[in-house]
Amino acid sequence: MKRTFILLTSILVLSCNQNTKTNQNENLETESNTKNETEMTGNLDWLTGNWKRLNEEAGKETFENWEKISPNQYSGIGFTIQKGDTISQEKMDIIETNGKWTLFVKAPDEKEATTFEMAELKNNEFTFVNDSIDFPKKIRYWIEGDKMQATISNDEMEIPFEFEKIK
Repeated sequence: MKRTFILLTSILVLSCNQNTKTNQNENLETESNTKNETEMTGNLDWLTGNWKRLNEEAGKETFENWEKISPNQYSGIGFTIQKGDTISQEKMDIIETNGKWTLFVKAPDEKEATTFEMAELKNNEFTFVNDSIDFPKKIRYWIEGDKMQATISNDEMEIPFEFEKIK
């Protein structure tokens, strides 16, 4: 009887320890998932600010201004000025819904925004794609030193952008 009691107690203790370890692992996974989501959201904060294009054609000035609206939304405006007039403009929004990031780009004369789905997100870099349009199919942004780089491309061509932050 005493042996049976000791055996049952040992099994119960081992079982409780295993449950505690399982709960600790589940808590660590939850913390890890939350951290990953936070890191991914925070990963776009480097985009915020006012940027001026360095490699623009002579006689033109291009700017992008980005702000963080919420942990899951960034809003930007890009525009080009020539001889004091705005010759092009586009509104950009990067929005996360259900763990999925989407880039919306809309010019003033367009009825609806063109959407791009996030294909890659790394530290200080992201890529969005839309294979259903001719150009651009891919939009990529990244930080290189104190400059922001971007490219818009399809299978045949790529246009590079280099920006510096306006202080």
